[in-house]
Amino acid sequence: MSKLSLLLLLFISIIICSVNGQNIDPNRQWNMYRGNYAGGVLDNVHLPETWDVKSGKNIAWKTEIPGMGNSCPIVWDNSVFVTTAVSEGDTGEVQTGIYGSIIPVEDSSIHNWNLYCIEKSTGEIKWERTAHTGVPEQKRHPMSSHANCTPATNGEYVVAFFGSEGLYCYNMEGELQWSKDFGVLKSTFFLVADAEWEFSSSPLIHENVVIIQCDVQENSFIAAYNIKTGEEIWKQNRDEYPGWGTPNIYYDGDRPRVVVNGYKHRGAYDFETGEEIWRMSGGGDIPIPTPIVGNDYIYFNSAHGKVAPIYAIQKNATGDITLAEDETSNEYVKWAKLRGGSYMGTMLLYGNYLYCARWNGRLTCYNALTGEEMYAEKVGGGNSYTSSPVAADGVIYIADNNGVVYSVLAGSIYILLEENKLDDVCMSTPAISDRYLFFRTAGYLIAVSGIQD
Repeated sequence: MSKLSLLLLLFISIIICSVNGQNIDPNRQWNMYRGNYAGGVLDNVHLPETWDVKSGKNIAWKTEIPGMGNSCPIVWDNSVFVTTAVSEGDTGEVQTGIYGSIIPVEDSSIHNWNLYCIEKSTGEIKWERTAHTGVPEQKRHPMSSHANCTPATNGEYVVAFFGSEGLYCYNMEGELQWSKDFGVLKSTFFLVADAEWEFSSSPLIHENVVIIQCDVQENSFIAAYNIKTGEEIWKQNRDEYPGWGTPNIYYDGDRPRVVVNGYKHRGAYDFETGEEIWRMSGGGDIPIPTPIVGNDYIYFNSAHGKVAPIYAIQKNATGDITLAEDETSNEYVKWAKLRGGSYMGTMLLYGNYLYCARWNGRLTCYNALTGEEMYAEKVGGGNSYTSSPVAADGVIYIADNNGVVYSVLAGSIYILLEENKLDDVCMSTPAISDRYLFFRTAGYLIAVSGIQD
């Protein structure tokens, strides 16, 4: 056989492997909340600088998603997944803005909790599955929905969590593999039991194990399940106030740890056994942001109550590492800021800089290694921001609730590059894939891309 023929056969085999999904790099999939282990970063994706929904400029497609959902889209290869809760009785209106009302929405209509699989290149719905039908067990906050948890996938299975309505695992063709009912998960304001705000902690998949964090009014826990069978691997009870954060993974040497945000019990567990490794108390008493990992640290932030801290924790932490009052470091806490943490948004670690976007749109940049503040600027003119920042190719993207997306140059100096409009309310964090930026708005899933049919 000639060298040309061998090269041709090798080329064909590479193409076949790629088509069959055997050549997919899992590290470049946006496979859970905020992408690969909630990092929020994907480089070398070549996104357009500007777009316009009304004119269609650099809009690859716009697909209507029925119902309500503040969950974020995820992407694996050519499939985009998103969840929603559909009801004719719930108007679908979401209140935006910064305000202090804790009163939930009164609604007892029947809902369908759905998972959609959408073709990445066309926006066509490949399949739709209804996981549960019934009256919601918990009320929602006016800024919330009944589908807040972002799904997660490992390319073989996709997991959707709907809080009190259950945890569901499907294969990539939409066939239900297993489900779990945890009863009523009371996601309420810890001081007012009637202030129901709905569940919002998203699942995590690591090494074929599903991790869920359920910090609720009664019987809080964290648990691990076999993704193929749904079998419980371990479960640990938690003495914790209700929280809305998503767990994450870090490595202490070669030992994987599950790390969670919290107020009474921020900390880490052994991934294989569930054994507690370290803990820390204090901070914002309604923890929502997800911990992020990088530069040999785990970064936390939270807000509400007396303080709104940011912490940089060493990966070798053990035991109780709670800071004394007004203390900003100890053996395992590298540095801390007692003010400046965000209430809603997960922070972004990009290179050696840590970015924190607050509810009022104020973006603060820190040196991630030392905690030195580089700048603090209000981004744009929006009055409320619940979407967390993401980044690609040196640009940070932040969306306000009015659907204006701000592009900020990454680095130690604040430079606003562009403002692009989605023309719809936007409460969730975007997803990034090669040449695509996906936004979940109140009514649509929008694909921004320089590639258009």
